[in-house]
Amino acid sequence: MRKTLLLRKISLILPALLFAAVAAAALLSFSAAPAAVSAADDGVQTEAPAEGTEQTNDGADDDKGSIALAAGIAIGLAALGGAIGMGVAVAKSNESIARQPEMKNDIRSSMMLGMVFIETAIIYALVVAILLIFVL
Repeated sequence: MRKTLLLRKISLILPALLFAAVAAAALLSFSAAPAAVSAADDGVQTEAPAEGTEQTNDGADDDKGSIALAAGIAIGLAALGGAIGMGVAVAKSNESIARQPEMKNDIRSSMMLGMVFIETAIIYALVVAILLIFVL
């Protein structure tokens, strides 16, 4: 009884965490606004910096790293949630088939339809992660 209650709580919490991770990844990537175009970027040649000074890239590597990290977290949580959801679905369908063997085909077809929906959510998270990495 305690395990089923725990599994129900997990099955409700994990999709919420998945959504939160994807939303956080999107917000993190969109919060990195592009730098304003300065007057020196209008095509006019400027002098080279003095020998003792260093040029900075204004954190462009940090932005790409944070976007990649957010994408990795998003797809990782999506895969984790999907794997747990699929495991629960298979366990419940096997339990149902054991209780009513004559309904085996109906139970199996319903389980496979549910698996397709779970896998679709994971693929959407993968597409969002790829867009975060390569587009932004």
